[in-house]
Amino acid sequence: RFSCRRLGGGLVQPGGSLRLSCVASGLTLRYAAIGWFRQAPGREREGVSCISTNDGSTNYADSVKGRFSISRDDAKNTMYLQMNSLKPEDTAVYFCATDPRHDFDCRDPYYIMKHWGKGTLVTVSS
Repeated sequence: RFSCRRLGGGLVQPGGSLRLSCVASGLTLRYAAIGWFRQAPGREREGVSCISTNDGSTNYADSVKGRFSISRDDAKNTMYLQMNSLKPEDTAVYFCATDPRHDFDCRDPYYIMKHWGKGTLVTVSS
């Protein structure tokens, strides 16, 4: 059964940086699709960044391109989201997710991540 130990999150000033970590157990991230999602108050959950397994591509929401970076450390079975130049509109609960399917395409709405971590709150405010 998938679970993840969340690290990072909290309060940061606009323009600051945070790194979210998801230390996974119960699943190997190495060959899986991985992604980060967020849900702001009163809004629907949205995709932030995702790595597909069908072609290995990395995708970012337009709102975070150039500021956020997704990565993983296979030796530590951990996925990361580095967030730079944070803005108040980045305030949200952030979720990590993964899916073992080898044909997972993050750009295709048919594909929904199978395994989800619990969210961690990121607040960007002065």
